[in-house]
Order: sequence, then structure tokens, then C-alpha cells
Amino acid sequence: MATILCCGEGMLELSAASAVAPLGDCQLGYGGDTLNTAIHLARAGHSVQFLTALGLDPFSAALRQAWLAEGVLGELVLTHPTRRAGLYAITTDVEGERSFTYWRGNSAAQAMFELASEAQLAMAERSALLFFSLITLAILPRAGRERLFDLVRRVREHGGRVAFDGNYRPSLWRDRASAREARNQAVALANIGLPTLDDETALSGWRDPAEVAEHWAGLGCAETIVKLGSAGCRLPSGETVAPAAVLHPVDTSGAGDAFNAAYLSARLSGDSIAAAASKGHRLAGWTIMRPGATPRADD
Repeated sequence: MATILCCGEGMLELSAASAVAPLGDCQLGYGGDTLNTAIHLARAGHSVQFLTALGLDPFSAALRQAWLAEGVLGELVLTHPTRRAGLYAITTDVEGERSFTYWRGNSAAQAMFELASEAQLAMAERSALLFFSLITLAILPRAGRERLFDLVRRVREHGGRVAFDGNYRPSLWRDRASAREARNQAVALANIGLPTLDDETALSGWRDPAEVAEHWAGLGCAETIVKLGSAGCRLPSGETVAPAAVLHPVDTSGAGDAFNAAYLSARLSGDSIAAAASKGHRLAGWTIMRPGATPRADD
């Protein structure tokens, strides 16, 4: 039985050398917010299932093999007969800040809950931790969202915990009101909240991390960690935990996803919230000093 279930979309990732010359030397890899977290959790030794869908094409087959090689279990990587994996391209500026261009309009992952059998969902609901994000909700049709929310409730009924990241990508939503409604539904079902202040500012106008924490806690998510970028994170106690060092990033892609993984891993292992946050910063710091959303593991 899997300890952790991550739910979302894994995509092909095209990394361009620069925004000035995006057609220069490019590398093809993979990424996706919940996938990145799943891989880091698997590297940390956890048993991790990734609930998503891919196609029957060669790129989908390569993605499956790559994720399995990272230790992510494949029983819930479902197969769509006609759709394929989505694609996104990353460009970074001189400060290491990234921007994205997406091709995901009809990706297989959007149909994951149409493809999942009752037996597969029954296995999923026994997870000790379910992790999903606002991006997960954005790609799902309304019926898929409702099935995900039902799965979340069943995980909690079985004694599992639920973690939610409020990753907000405006281009994936009809309007901000729709995104806020979905976010609030998810927050109300989560034990652990992992919002980023920049996302919450864009979505709701809040500029004070205390406002974000108050809103999330008011909906029922008591353990809310507000990520503040290079400034660190705000804990539920109101304390700010800063990274151990100021870094000059190579690529900020996947920093929040790495933080999520290390934080959740530490909490599952019994660490305090503050200790878990410090471990989150450490892994995020390792990630931003290397190119790609999930850099290759090294010592």
C-alpha cells in the first residue's frame, strides 16, 4: 500500500537556453508541480504513487520509464487511447527567474478520473498522505474535480492526511473567481496547506502572509505554511523561518515543489513544523542551483 499519493499532471519539459534565443540548445525532460514533488519524495525513500494519465505514444512510454527509474510507482499512471502528454517550455532570465509556454489543451491527464477504476481509487484512498494542487484542479473538468474531492474525503475518512498547494496559473482558469472557488473548496478539505504568497496576491490581492494564513486556517486548514520565496516561509505560529543562506539561483523552476516534498517528508517522519520548514528550504536551495524543475540527483 502506497504511503503517499500525488495527483496531477506530468508533462514533457523543453528547457530553452535563454529567453533571447529560445530556439537554441534545448533539452527535453519532464516536469509538473505534483510530479516534481512525487520524485523528490521517492528519492527520500517514500513509497509514492502518482495518479495521472499518459498516452500510447513513444514520449508517454519514455515518461513512464523515467518516473519508474526515479522510484515513483506506476500502478496509477493510467493510459488514454488517443490523448498524449502535455508539453511546456521554460525560459529563464539573467536572475534565474522562469517563464512558461504551454501546449496542454487536450492532455491525457485531464481524463485521469474517467480512466480510473473503482479498484484503483479504492487503493488510492488508503494512502497515508494525498497531495494535490490548484493546477491539478485547473486541468480537470468539473466532474473530474468532484471525483478528486470525493477521493480526498475518503482518504481523510480512512485516517490519512491531505496536503494542498495553491499553485495559481491564471492562463488555466476562466477567471479569478473560478480559481478562488476551487482553491477554497480544496483548502477546506486539507490538513496541510502550502500556499505561496505571490500566488495568493495574484489570486486574492493579499500581500501580508498573515492574511493568507488566516484565510486558510479559517477554512479549516490549521497547518498552513506560507511560502515567501527567498525570504523563507511563515509558520502557523507566525514565526518566519528563513533559508540558511542567500543564493543566486541558476533556475527557480521547481523550488516550491522541492520545498513541499522535503516538508511533507519531514512531517511524515515526525519532525516539528519548524524543522520540516528548514529541510524544505534546504532542498529548494539545492534545486535552484541546478537547471530544470527536478535536477538529476547528486551527492
